[in-house]
Amino acid sequence: MKNAYSKLKISTRALAMSTALAVTFLSGITVASAETLTVWSGYPEMAPFYQHVADGMKAAHPDLEVKVEAIALREHEKRVALGLTGGGQDGVTVIELSGSTATRYLENDLLPEAPSDISTFVKDPKNFGTFFSDIASSNGKVYGVPLFRGQGSLFYNTDMFKAAGLTTPPKTMEEFTEYAKKLTQRDATGKATVSGWSLRLSGGGQGIAEKFWTNLHQFGGAILVPAGEGKWKTDFANEAGRKALKQYLDLVFTQKSVTPEMPADADAFERGQTAMFIRESWVIGDIAKKAPGLKYATAPLPTGSIALPTNLYVAGEDGKVGWEFAKAANSPENLVWLLQNVGWLPNRAGIDYTSVTAKQPAFSAFVDYPTSYKFFTLPSIGPIEEVLTRVAAQLVVAFADASMATDDAKIDAFLKKTSDEVNTILDREGLLTK
Repeated sequence: MKNAYSKLKISTRALAMSTALAVTFLSGITVASAETLTVWSGYPEMAPFYQHVADGMKAAHPDLEVKVEAIALREHEKRVALGLTGGGQDGVTVIELSGSTATRYLENDLLPEAPSDISTFVKDPKNFGTFFSDIASSNGKVYGVPLFRGQGSLFYNTDMFKAAGLTTPPKTMEEFTEYAKKLTQRDATGKATVSGWSLRLSGGGQGIAEKFWTNLHQFGGAILVPAGEGKWKTDFANEAGRKALKQYLDLVFTQKSVTPEMPADADAFERGQTAMFIRESWVIGDIAKKAPGLKYATAPLPTGSIALPTNLYVAGEDGKVGWEFAKAANSPENLVWLLQNVGWLPNRAGIDYTSVTAKQPAFSAFVDYPTSYKFFTLPSIGPIEEVLTRVAAQLVVAFADASMATDDAKIDAFLKKTSDEVNTILDREGLLTK
């Protein structure tokens, strides 16, 4: 997954950084006055949005100065770790964090619970589905306000679909395979020159596992599922895992419609080197910049998608204006502005985005998904990166083993071995259900 959508993890060491280091880092930040609100963001492209929200608050707060400090994600991670653990923060700060990153601070009582009116707003199902409100909460208490997310959908080349006699996007995983076969373009020797469906087969470390998890989700499986009382278990050494992995292997070795060496991902799609692929909404803006003449459309996935939600948290002794800012960011007008001008997907329910989708229909698959759509996200546990990296390393091995394509027993053995390795990591961390 693109860096902007990657799950950030704050290590225990980061939470234990010394006060001296924090003060040194924060010494260059202007101390906030009572009339100043600071917004910390890890996405530079979000700066205009937060300024737009601030401008909208001028009528109610004419003397309020909002300072938007949007920096690169990794630097933002360091800044938050230093600011919250070092005790050197002044004034009120609205902090943008993924739910999994915030968990580390909540466990150490470094972020305050939301006031009752904000809690009511977040818990109202008319505003947010339980998937989003739960990620903004901890132990039943609301600590953050959901704002935006990364989410996958299918992108497909409509000219290539027309040439292959296909009039609608695939609606089942079986159709994904059939479409990939029909869409593959080959040279005189039969070698694929344009992949029918671009799959993540190499590079990117844990991204390989995330993309596999998305496909696995369509079959009803998961790399990890909660097992109660803070414990977890694997859910891919089964029929769902076999179907998901076998689909990859069939397309690589039997159908030969995609290979690890072929151009892949958004760049390949924009250059006409693949007919379809699954990716997040940032691709819409990327296509507009790099391939404005490309004819394409988007569609929801068969069952649901990965979603990586980002929330707004408030730090400071009197955070009232910070919480007001977080709620204002979720006004319908501001969320429509966010989608149209930035491209991130708002998390709030019940918003009419037709003014945006009428101009850019590609957003429809991301905001007008079926009511039965099921989201999943990466677990908020310390070793999640290690788990995904390990699964990805094993998948790369499988993607190079042609003998597995027609041997279900070998696939099952591979899945069990990989599952056992994940269980070893979970057990080491005290997270494995017994």
